[in-house]
Amino acid sequence: MRKIITTQFVTLDGVTEAPGGGETNHPHGGWQSPYRSAEGGQYKAEELAGADALLLGRKTYDQFAAFWPTQTTGPFPERMNKLPKYVVSGSLQKASWNNSQILRNVASDVAALKNTEGGNILVYGSTTLIKSLLHHDLIDEFRMMVFPVSVGGGLKLFDEGRRLKKFTLKHPKVLDNGVLILEYLIPH
Repeated sequence: MRKIITTQFVTLDGVTEAPGGGETNHPHGGWQSPYRSAEGGQYKAEELAGADALLLGRKTYDQFAAFWPTQTTGPFPERMNKLPKYVVSGSLQKASWNNSQILRNVASDVAALKNTEGGNILVYGSTTLIKSLLHHDLIDEFRMMVFPVSVGGGLKLFDEGRRLKKFTLKHPKVLDNGVLILEYLIPH
């Protein structure tokens, strides 16, 4: 059985957002930028190298499909463009990015994907998808890069009213710039 691993950028007050910002209406988009480092980049490169496929929500897929096919330098473009990509969407009609496939139902399609042969499936961003994956107990490992900032509002990964979910710490690491990497296993 394959493992689904999620990876998120998170503030101390629990806001999650893509590196460039812009997902929400708060005035502090791009809060990760001052914390970019070779050490953090190496971690993300190793994380991607350990994946055999990507699982993305539609919004993240749209952003990635518009960006990665035009990139040629650095450790990410070749791997991002080569990997099989699964996008969960009820509205997307065509997935044109190289090696992409549309999944319609989180509970059945993603569970079936987990039962196929292959290695780890990495979920970047995709907050709405991650909430659904958590609800259906489909995540095996939860990774967060926690940045030493608070932004006072924005998109939260964990909503109020959710049921209790316990995580087991697998690996913590503190980067020189104060970013905390937390890797958790989710027992099933």
